[in-house]
Amino acid sequence: MAIRVVDLRRRFGEFEAVRGVSFEVARGETFGFLGPNGAGKSTTISMLCTLLRPTSGTAAVDGFDVVAQQTEVRRRIGLVFQDTTLDEYLTADENLRFHAELYGVPREEIRQRLDRVLDMVGLS
Repeated sequence: MAIRVVDLRRRFGEFEAVRGVSFEVARGETFGFLGPNGAGKSTTISMLCTLLRPTSGTAAVDGFDVVAQQTEVRRRIGLVFQDTTLDEYLTADENLRFHAELYGVPREEIRQRLDRVLDMVGLS
């Protein structure tokens, strides 16, 4: 399974934003995560991306636990935020380096990887 979620829950004080969600997504499967506003979709995705810790239950991405193995999960996912995550006080290069470090890219590899990606998209 690419994603496995079992009885996932998230509370904010007395409010239970995610109530016992369970699902599986097979590798290569297209999966839609739909629901009305306030249903817990964003909270669930935040837990799967390791941005928010579940109150209870389990979730794994590519076999890695989203709580115990956050670095491995982050290495295997791509995430596009609704709002910008760039720091307007940093240069483009500084923002790229910062995000590379967030994803656990070893410092000695960052420059080489950035150069390769910038070349791939015609920005070198």
